[in-house]
Amino acid sequence: MGTVNERVLTGTHFMLGNYAVVEGALAAGCNFFAGYPITPANEISERMAARMPQVSGRFLQAEDELCAIFAVTGAALAGAKAMTATASAGFNYMQEGIGYAVAAEIPCVIVDVQRCRGENYATQADVMQMRWGASGDHEMIVLAPASVQELFDYTVKAFNLAEKYRTPVIVMSETTIALMREKVVIPNPEDIEIVDRKKPDVPPEEFLPFKADPDGVPPLPDLGEGYRILHSLNPHDERGDIHWDPDVFESMYKRIIGKITRHRDEIVETEGFFLDDAEIVLITYGSESRPALEAVHQARANGIKAGLLRLITVWPVPEEEIRAVAKQASKILAVEMNIGKYAGEIERASRGLCDVVRVTKNRGEVHRPSEILAVIKEVAK
Repeated sequence: MGTVNERVLTGTHFMLGNYAVVEGALAAGCNFFAGYPITPANEISERMAARMPQVSGRFLQAEDELCAIFAVTGAALAGAKAMTATASAGFNYMQEGIGYAVAAEIPCVIVDVQRCRGENYATQADVMQMRWGASGDHEMIVLAPASVQELFDYTVKAFNLAEKYRTPVIVMSETTIALMREKVVIPNPEDIEIVDRKKPDVPPEEFLPFKADPDGVPPLPDLGEGYRILHSLNPHDERGDIHWDPDVFESMYKRIIGKITRHRDEIVETEGFFLDDAEIVLITYGSESRPALEAVHQARANGIKAGLLRLITVWPVPEEEIRAVAKQASKILAVEMNIGKYAGEIERASRGLCDVVRVTKNRGEVHRPSEILAVIKEVAK
């Protein structure tokens, strides 16, 4: 067995973003990884191939992205904490497996390192696909780190959320932070919160595999423990039997959605800067938060009361937090590195309480603070 020191590299490091993902996964207990080569996510697979044997885990070089995601779901059902990583084009291929993981309630983590179409340039163009790519009615948990440190931190959180709610969780990485090197502080093992999935407390003959506890989440036994379960994406009843009946179907998808929506306050995380008196509020996520915060500082230096609401949890939408700033602001600037995809969610959540101005850029590069500041000055006139 791997030692604690091998699994958790406690200390201060100057680390590549993709490597920080790996160390966060291992610190969270990940013991299975499957991946298929694709830039700019390759360093995750490369480091996993080296690190997994050190912690008695398993690494699989998959034949394609579909193999990778289904290998992850199989490993997770067998008891592993499992993860895959890909980049935008590869994320397309994984949608069938992600849809299966949602419907069969399989805890796993998917890292999508966003890139421009066919090239390793910066973008946030996958933000809607991360929510709506998988088939069927469902909710999705998507976390948006903004630094190398947060790639470590929020990979740990992704595993904890996946285990707690029996659902796939997506880490929305980007070319920018994935290929950046920054300071990363890895805590002592005892200081890292670890969540493990619930297990049944009744024998197999009494177990109803899809009968949820009050929190909406059923326990999950490991394959091979004597609990014979059909893990199907088809409509299934509490016993797991495929059963096409409108009531069964409705009950299944409402519970799968509800186990996330009912715990929104435990899942959603945001960060605010200078919001107390802000008249112009920037709302953004991921690496765009960095130039946006600098633009806010510069606006303040110019006497403009600007603030920033940073969305760490992109899905579910932080509706209450967005609505709160919409009530006080005269303008919201929706800052994104795409054609304005998430801005529609900001407009919906703000409910017409103030104007929403779309600050978009889709040129393979992050906004410059000066570009954002120019818009702040324009709307402040």
